[in-house]
Amino acid sequence: MKNILLIGGSHGIGLAMAKSLSDKHQVTIASRSSDGLDEIGVKHIPFDATTDDLNTALLPDEIHAFAYCPGSINLKPFKMMSLDTFHEDMQLNFFSLVKVVKQLIPKMAEGASMVFFSTVAVGTGMPFHTSVAAAKGAIEGFAKSLAAEYAPKIRVNVVAPSLVDTPLATRLLSNDRKREMMSERHPLKRVGEASDIANMAVFLLSENSSWMTGQIVGVDGGMSTLNIN
Repeated sequence: MKNILLIGGSHGIGLAMAKSLSDKHQVTIASRSSDGLDEIGVKHIPFDATTDDLNTALLPDEIHAFAYCPGSINLKPFKMMSLDTFHEDMQLNFFSLVKVVKQLIPKMAEGASMVFFSTVAVGTGMPFHTSVAAAKGAIEGFAKSLAAEYAPKIRVNVVAPSLVDTPLATRLLSNDRKREMMSERHPLKRVGEASDIANMAVFLLSENSSWMTGQIVGVDGGMSTLNIN
């Protein structure tokens, strides 16, 4: 049984990962909310990634797999995007991730795996994504360098989704017309489900992906590679 830590696993993709992993592994979730976690049998640590230091004394002595799930979707024209938004997106998505990773490195087991999350908008330029694409782009560069530095002890990979039906995307999928429009943008003609992304993340955390590191894996309904219009 492996010790797995999820930062921000109380809803959306993180919760889908926790449900998949908790049957066979000891899962600890560090997040602001513990709603719905009791029923899946995981340990919860109250933690706000933007303000708190992770209390590593509450974690197992050895961590075999780790995923950082917090993220943001701020989509506006650049001229309407404040500098504060750029700072906030970078803080939540990137700097808080770096802080947690620095704290966890001493606890990571030999052969451990880390998974971070980016966005299809880093590799495929999209209007109104300047802030989130910048923050997630920082994650991709960081992950590749970290993977190189810590190979072969620790593997580091990134999942880059397109739009996923989670609480974070509620505003973008708030009615049938919006959902249809967003679905039509994807070659597979639907938006992602939390399980679509969680399945890939769980694979990357497992030994089934033991020859993968430094990779940016697109799980995006074909958005990043196919043009069928």
